[in-house]
Amino acid sequence: MSPDTSDLDLETRPAVPLSRSETHKEQPETADGEPFGDEEGAEVRYRTLEWWRCAIVMLAGGTSLGMLSLPSAVATLGIVPGVILVVGIAILTIYTGHVMGQFRQRYPVHSIAEAGEVLFGWIGREVLGTGLLLCLVFVMGGHILTFTVMMNTLTDHGTCSIVFGVVGLLISLILSLPRTFKGMTWLSVISFASIVAAVLVTMIALGVQRPRNAKVEVTRSPSLYRAFLAVTDIVFAYAAHPAFFGFISEMKTPTDWPKTLCLVEIINTTLYTVTGVVIYRFAGQHVASPALGSSSPLMAKVAYGIAIPTILIAGVINGHIASKYIYVRLFRDTEHMHRRSLLSTGTWVAILVVLWTTAWVIAEAVPQFNNLLSLVTSLFCSWFSCAYPFENRNEVPC
Repeated sequence: MSPDTSDLDLETRPAVPLSRSETHKEQPETADGEPFGDEEGAEVRYRTLEWWRCAIVMLAGGTSLGMLSLPSAVATLGIVPGVILVVGIAILTIYTGHVMGQFRQRYPVHSIAEAGEVLFGWIGREVLGTGLLLCLVFVMGGHILTFTVMMNTLTDHGTCSIVFGVVGLLISLILSLPRTFKGMTWLSVISFASIVAAVLVTMIALGVQRPRNAKVEVTRSPSLYRAFLAVTDIVFAYAAHPAFFGFISEMKTPTDWPKTLCLVEIINTTLYTVTGVVIYRFAGQHVASPALGSSSPLMAKVAYGIAIPTILIAGVINGHIASKYIYVRLFRDTEHMHRRSLLSTGTWVAILVVLWTTAWVIAEAVPQFNNLLSLVTSLFCSWFSCAYPFENRNEVPC
């Protein structure tokens, strides 16, 4: 049994690694373990998110690619298996996210890498840290690839796709410059509104046009390869777990995390279910991926035009999380965490340049949208989203 810790400030405890034979280790009552330390009078303050602001940023960062890939997944699996998987994985996401919140209450970690250090020592930190970075950079690459597809659609392939990729890279880099999530709140509102509006335009257009010979099936028997791709698309739609510790770290009141998590997943599940079923209902086997290309060429251009903010901003949020992991690791417990000096600002910009350039290379190397999402999910998201939190279950308070 763990000793009673109800009278302690669990959000300000430093992480002390456990051996595999231990289920609890007493933590000193100090704020030194917090990733951002004491922010009183700081030039740059990070713990500024109310729970609802955090929910907005999470929705903007995780909803767009999920909504664009879900209709093709439902078309591959059929309506009933698709809906069952969407709802089932949503329930699993809420549970595992709650477990991660409990872990964060006891150990003030900033990332999955730091949680790995608590559980497995320095090896855990390096392995999970590398996986975290690769996962986020691949997601960033997915957004650059989506931007390229969008520009090709809007311009009827007006120029080389590589040029569009470079444009997406530069815009994403500029939008990533703010160092705190609060600076991205209103961008997140625009992002979320744009993806919802774009999907609504696509659904309405399909309902009016009603493509000929659209075939809708309640269940299907796809090949193992296609079924695997479809399931990984659904898992990817809920795979925001690598960012959870970072979001909690920047909340004003980390104990509000369950409210944030439930609100986000309820909205996500509703949007995913409605989008997947409705677009498949009207487009049938003609569903495109990304889904905004499922309607007529003209309406696809309209939908992609409306979705420009979310295609850019959602990728920016993932880029911010990846860059923040490296930045915190470099400058934690130093004065540069909270300053706008030449060193701190220059380092932040340099990290962004390296990560976004790497993401652009990935987008050019894997030019198929569904294949890229499936690769990310297979390599990283399934582990971070489902398996990792269960490892912690016996080591966090209930």
